[in-house]
Amino acid sequence: MTTFSNTTSSRTLYRSRKGWIFGVCQGLATYAEISVVWIRVAAFAGLMLTGFWPLFVIYIVAAIFLKPAPIMEFRDEEDFSFYHNYMSDRRMALSRLKQRCQTLDKRARRMENIVTNREYDWDRRFESGA
Repeated sequence: MTTFSNTTSSRTLYRSRKGWIFGVCQGLATYAEISVVWIRVAAFAGLMLTGFWPLFVIYIVAAIFLKPAPIMEFRDEEDFSFYHNYMSDRRMALSRLKQRCQTLDKRARRMENIVTNREYDWDRRFESGA
């Protein structure tokens, strides 16, 4: 099993779940690898210099369009791609989950059929010598 490098996921711009208001400034600071204080100071200065509405609207649009940061670290490329697919198209992600559940259900039914079959019981008894 190969380990997944989190360099791809750490260089993706997300809204932080630990931010004050929507987590946009914290997400930008994490992405740029600088202190969140500087981002907030720049945002406040921009708010004062450009007027309230332009920067406020940009902030709200960023909060709407940025994906929230994942709760857990990605274990592999499949987790990374699933998260981004889920955040962009939830219907497709739901159909993938449904398909995966159906596949697991089929496997469980096959195993159950094998174990509950009379021949399995006789084979087990024969092999154990009982």
